Parts: sequence; C-alpha cells; structure tokens
Amino acid sequence: MFKKILIANRGEIACRVIETAQSMGVACVAVHSDVDACAKHVAMADEAVSLGGAAPAESYLRGDAIIDAALATGAEAIHPGYGFLSENPEFVDAVEAAGLVFIGPNSSAIRAMGLKDAAKALMVEAGVPVVPGYHGDNQDPAFLAEEAARIGYPVMIKAVAGGGGKGMRIVEAAVDFAEALESAQGEAMTGFGNADVLIEKFIQNPRHIEIQVFGDGENAVHLFERDCSLQRRHQKVLEEAPAPGMTEEVREAMGQAAVRAAEAIGYKGAGTVEFIVDGSDGLRSDRFWFMEMNTRLQVEHPVTEAITGVDLVEWQLRVASGEPIPLTQEDLTIKGHSFEARLYAEDANNNFLPAIGRISHLKFSEGCRADSGVRAGDEISPFYDPMVAKLITHGATRDIALAKMRRTLGETELAGTVTNLGFLAKLAAHKGFAKGDVDTGLIARDYEALIEAQGVSASLVAQAALFTILPNLSQDSGFSLWGGLRQSFELAQGDEVFAVSSKVHSPSQITVHALGERFEFSQAAGVWSVGGQAVYAHAQDGQEITVFAAQSLAFKIKDPLDRATDTDAADNSVAAPMPGVVKALFVSQGDTVQKGDRLAILEAMKMEHALLAGMDGVVSDVPCTEGAQVKAGDILILMEEAEA
Repeated sequence: MFKKILIANRGEIACRVIETAQSMGVACVAVHSDVDACAKHVAMADEAVSLGGAAPAESYLRGDAIIDAALATGAEAIHPGYGFLSENPEFVDAVEAAGLVFIGPNSSAIRAMGLKDAAKALMVEAGVPVVPGYHGDNQDPAFLAEEAARIGYPVMIKAVAGGGGKGMRIVEAAVDFAEALESAQGEAMTGFGNADVLIEKFIQNPRHIEIQVFGDGENAVHLFERDCSLQRRHQKVLEEAPAPGMTEEVREAMGQAAVRAAEAIGYKGAGTVEFIVDGSDGLRSDRFWFMEMNTRLQVEHPVTEAITGVDLVEWQLRVASGEPIPLTQEDLTIKGHSFEARLYAEDANNNFLPAIGRISHLKFSEGCRADSGVRAGDEISPFYDPMVAKLITHGATRDIALAKMRRTLGETELAGTVTNLGFLAKLAAHKGFAKGDVDTGLIARDYEALIEAQGVSASLVAQAALFTILPNLSQDSGFSLWGGLRQSFELAQGDEVFAVSSKVHSPSQITVHALGERFEFSQAAGVWSVGGQAVYAHAQDGQEITVFAAQSLAFKIKDPLDRATDTDAADNSVAAPMPGVVKALFVSQGDTVQKGDRLAILEAMKMEHALLAGMDGVVSDVPCTEGAQVKAGDILILMEEAEA
C-alpha cells in the first residue's frame, strides 16, 4: 500500500478521497489554487502545495505543476478525483513517465472511451448495444443535417469529447437543427477544445441507468446499477440505487454488457458504463443502449457504496497499489436502497443559474451521510462547480430510504447563498417519483410545479421579526415609565416587503404584529415558542435573517434610510448575473430586437449562459466587448423602447 498520495482535485471529492486514504494510514498531499488556500480539503490534508492562480487553467489543470508537487512531497501516486485532469490521457502518461502511479485506468483505456463516436464503434465490436445514430468524422453542417433527417427527429446532438451535459442539444424538428448545432459546437469547443459532435436518435421516454464497474486491467466485476434519470440541463440531480423496476434478468444483461465494455479496453480501477434505457414498456433486456463510459469515479458513487458496503476509494487505492479486486462477482450483493441528492448553490427559479456567495450557516441532518467540500464561512467561488454537498440516505426499502431523504432535506440548514434545497425537497416529494415513475424528462415536464413558491405566511414573517429583535434583547428590555418597548420596521423577502411592529413586555414575552395578525411569543427554559409550538431554527448574518421552515427563507432588515430604486430600469438593461467572460455578442448599437432574442453569451462556472432581451426595443449601447471579463451586475447591453 502507498505511504503517501497526492489528490489532484479540490472540494467534495478531494475531501472524500482524503477521508478514506487517511483511514488506511495513507498520508495525503492537497493542491490548491490561490482562492482555495483556506479550503476544507487543504485543512484536512497532511500537507498542501499551492498551484497559484484562480481559474482551472491557472491551477487545477496544470498537470506539470501537480506532478512537480507530487515529486517534491514524496508522494508515490496521484488520485485525480473527477473532473479536471481525471480523464486526460496525456496527464496519465506524464504521471507514469515521472515514475508515479496514476490511481485510475491507463491512458489507452481513457483514449478508447474519450471520444463518444470511437467508443461506440468499439462497443459494437464488443457486443454491447448502441443507440442508432451518426458517429463519423464528417462534420459538415449540411451533411449532419442529412444524417439527422435519416435517423429521424427528435435527435440528440452530443459533443464527442463531452460530459456533464455540455455540448449537448435536443432537436425536435429540422428547422431548429442549424442553430442547435452551432450552439453545441461552440460550447464543446469552449469546454473541451474539440467542436466535433455526433448525432443520435433521441429516446422519447428515456431512463438513464448506469453500471458501476471495477477492473484490474484484465478482468472486471460490476457493482450493480444506479438510476440517474432525474436531470436538469442534462446534469444529474437525484440518483438512486438500485434502479426502480429493475428485474434480475435485465440487471444481469446490463451488468454483463458493462463488464464486456470494461474488459474490451483492459480497464483498471473504478469506472461507470452509462446506458440509455427505453422505459415506455418497463425495463427490458432488449431496450438498453450504450451511451458512454466515464473512466473515473462518479459523483454519485456513494449510493453504490451504501447498497454494497464497499468503499470504492479504498478499492481504488488497493488495486492501484497492486492488490487484486477485493471481492468476486459472486461475493457482491445488494442490501437495501439508497438515494443521493446534489445540493448546489444555484437558482432553480432562474433556469438553475449558478450562484456565488459566502455560506454564513451550514448544518446537515444527523440522519444522512453528507459529503461536502465546504464549511460555514466558505465562499462559493465563480471559478468552480457550485456544489455544496451530496446528501446520501440508505434504508431497507426504497420507501424507507426516500422518507429519510425527505427528512434530511427538511433538516438541512444553509444560509448565505441561493441553493436548490427547496427544489430538491419538492422533487423528493413528487408523487410520480415516489412510485418509481422516473425518466429524464420528469423535471422539465413538472418544472413549474417544482419551483412554485409556497408564499410567505404571517407566522414566518413574525418569527423573522422575533429573531431580529432577540440579539438586542437585554434583561432590562421592555420596561419604562410608559410601558413596554415598541418598535416598527420592515423586512424584505425577495421582492416583497413586510411591515411589522413589536412590543417587548419582558425578556421572555414579546408581541409581534405581521400581515394583520398578532403573535404572542414566550420563552421558557431558553426555548421560544408561539401558539404552543417551538419557533423554527434560524441563522443571522448581519442584516439577513434566514428562517429554516419547510422552505428556508432569507429576510433582510430594511434600513429606513434606504431609498426606493427605479425597478423599471432593470427591463432596459442586460446585466451579468455572475462573474464571467463575454463569450459572444449578437447585437450592436442601433439594432432592433424583440423580447426573448438572444443578445449575448456569458461563459461562467464552466458553462455558457444565454442572455436574452427582456423587452422589445432598440439597442442604445453595448458597454462591453467580446472576451471581456465582467463582474456580477456589470451592465452589458442597454436598450430603449422603439419609436412608434
């Protein structure tokens, strides 16, 4: 076994690897960018090396600097985690040339599966079923349009070097093909340096089921399946294992197909073979097709660990150090059911736009496994993936595991930035999902219901007001020659502003009026209650109060000296929703546009975000240029109404 390894990654996965490695007596070296100097994975590691910079290209993608760090610290091997350099065959070659061990597959296996078109041709030879489509080298737009028509709409355009939903577009009709192709190719070039795409038949009622495999370079085993059908923008949201509705016949067929795929390329270490499955008539052994193989550890690997009792990172370290695969196929069994929810700093109500900010409060439910790379006080950076944590539950049955997930999401407390926590809670409570009726279109179909706001109750506003008063409450509060201490103020929640008033009768009795209702709060044994019920948990950070109810709501204490802003001005400008780079501009001063027209593309957090016109009008100014680095809130385009 290795004595010391270097983890060439950051965040949650770096912490995850460090935890297992240190439990095995293996020392860990962390690497970090300038903005990650005080990150959780750095604090957990035995030693750390700075890579400099902030953006991935200046830090975590600097393979030469990472190898130098490993050599300088005496590390014997490098664990790549996922993302960044984990599936870069040139990096693997460089690691091995330096006399180090790469904890993962060899470069030839990564190359074999790195390009989707070549991988599918290889799978055909190995007897693995593939989806009908075009996977060739001809990238002429007219030719690709002809191939799409031959395959039959709807079709899926995919970047051949893609992953994580980038460079991927669904096209319903021929009239939309050219624009979708251009968009997919642009995103693919930005994300992977390769604009080539393939075209596939889009399965109308698809399920995304993947098989966890593990190989030793010659032979492989599978650790059963995961269902990853719940996706937004082609990225997974909530995963589970085993797949609902799975039969032993189909599990055996998919498992053996995945093993054939792994053994065909001499795979070593942990990998995932992903299949698209037609779920229109239940799960059948003739209705699944190979999509791609991820030659690394997957984000959702904890659900497999939960149902098998296997630590996949431990297996990675053991096999990479020369030991055999710890268990045979016959030794592996499924025990119970598991779910994983991906908690992100993102705005589900705004097309899942990534968010940034400082996490002022973070507390996970005690009934779950929480894999996280951040702590309270940490910043969600615009330079990296905005994941906060992976929340994992396990139970004897699917119903029990899902009930635990609902409780976990309800008990998780996070303040300081926008998250998808409320969205996840609604998704976990979705009636169709509870019955096991899952497919990749579920979120898109029910999106409006999943993001529907519940409304702010008078009780929640009153409790936020109480929490505003308490920090200033002293033993003498509430008493004067003229009676109890009274005050009035305003609380803002989103775009709504609530007027509240209060009267402090004593340090343990306060009356609050909110939305026309009266609430009597009292304290006993240090616990505040109203109407016989304990108040909700809360967190305060400066002028912001977050109440952790069925949905977490952040209230801001309004400064009475604040002046109202001109809200109408927002419609006349297009601002950067987050820090990023202006990838493309589609308009110039004087252009006439209609509401919904695409004006610009902002590249941020490893994705491209289209900025649309909020009104019909004329472009009056474009105070930015293509390639410009902009901050959140910077005005990119100004508009004015067209003359009648």
